[in-house]
Amino acid sequence: MHDRIPLLRWLHSAPLNDPIDQRNAATLQRLFLALGLTIPISWLYFLGAGTTPVSDHSLMTLALFMAGIALSCVVMIRQGHFRAAVTLYLTMLLAIQGIDHLRLGFSVLADNQTDQFLVLIIGGLVLGRRALWWILLALLLVAGCGFAVDAHRLLVAGQPIERAYSHLPSVLLGYLLVTLVLDRTVTALRDGLAESIRRQQELQHEMRERARARLIHAQKMEATGRLAGGIAHDFNHILGLIVGYAGQRDRILSADTRQEMEQAIDRNLTRIANAAASGMQITEKLLAFNRPESARPQRFAIGHAVHDMHPMLRQLLPGNVQLHLPDMRPDVLVHFDRSEFELMVLNIAANACDAMPDGGHFRIGLDRNAEGFSVLTLADSGHGMSTQVQQQIFIPFFSTKSATGGTGLGLTGIHDMVLNAGGYITVDSAPGQGTAFHVLLPPPQGAMA
Repeated sequence: MHDRIPLLRWLHSAPLNDPIDQRNAATLQRLFLALGLTIPISWLYFLGAGTTPVSDHSLMTLALFMAGIALSCVVMIRQGHFRAAVTLYLTMLLAIQGIDHLRLGFSVLADNQTDQFLVLIIGGLVLGRRALWWILLALLLVAGCGFAVDAHRLLVAGQPIERAYSHLPSVLLGYLLVTLVLDRTVTALRDGLAESIRRQQELQHEMRERARARLIHAQKMEATGRLAGGIAHDFNHILGLIVGYAGQRDRILSADTRQEMEQAIDRNLTRIANAAASGMQITEKLLAFNRPESARPQRFAIGHAVHDMHPMLRQLLPGNVQLHLPDMRPDVLVHFDRSEFELMVLNIAANACDAMPDGGHFRIGLDRNAEGFSVLTLADSGHGMSTQVQQQIFIPFFSTKSATGGTGLGLTGIHDMVLNAGGYITVDSAPGQGTAFHVLLPPPQGAMA
């Protein structure tokens, strides 16, 4: 509704961070605009009709002054100074009420308490409990000035001054009751709204985390699919070793001595066990890599993590792509989810593989910049990207591959992972000159700069 009506959209677009102030700002702007525009129009009408006596010119001046203050408050709200604007308006309104009471006394103004209750309501609803009670004290002070003026006039006229305080009990009771009701109401409203906003934020955070977890798991499955060819080759090699060692049973049984037979059996069983352990390591790595779970950041050295990924990278990249790994650099540490780090490297390596159909080089570099950030560089010698493509690669669902060749979410997920860790990612590329991704991650707390 607000988006379809320009005026409402404008009223709700004040640059305020507090959600409660943002809600109140639209209503207060309407009020200030109404006061700032209708008051001058009304006095112009009275002046044009000749119904305004000269004695009311001072009242007109104060009314026009408050209209100007109201319009000034709208300008302040549009500049983001919401509470300052409300405080200014209420202060000036209280000051004018004080002037009126000192000039006319309380008895003359007793029948019109609209401004007093307006000050209480606006102050309580907008500025909170503390401001509400301060406003009550200010109103009591203003009323006290009016009572003092009435008492002085009665004293000069030789009449009992007790008559000046006839309204005192009703004033005290009325102001106090309104303040107490507003205090309870404001507290309940603000607590309820704060709880609603907190739950909304928690729900949004939970939905983002679920979507992120599903995206990462889908990317892991896609990376595993691309690893399948290399894994199948490794398993075939492992099974070949096991079959080969097991096939030596006839030669072992024909050994000349029992000792030679036992040594041969022990040697071949050890080789079979090592081959099976290698297969189990590959399986365990895949199971851990594909397990859908929330992020678990940990402190680790990037160089060690990259070298641990050498078998997976070698399985992913075809034989005509040369792989170059950095030095270990145990001093380059990060605080990052290890599984997400591996997914990031594999995803970029897979893109590099697609960019080098005829072979080439894939290099992983490691360094630290002057700010202490770890700089992981993943570069290929592929066909590169144009400037227009580079500007869109982190946009969800953008892909340069065919409709079935990519989801357009891989680099988006990497971008989100790096940002969530407090880092950032950049890309350098040009057509025919390859592509280099630079991933900058902050060091763990307590790490050496």
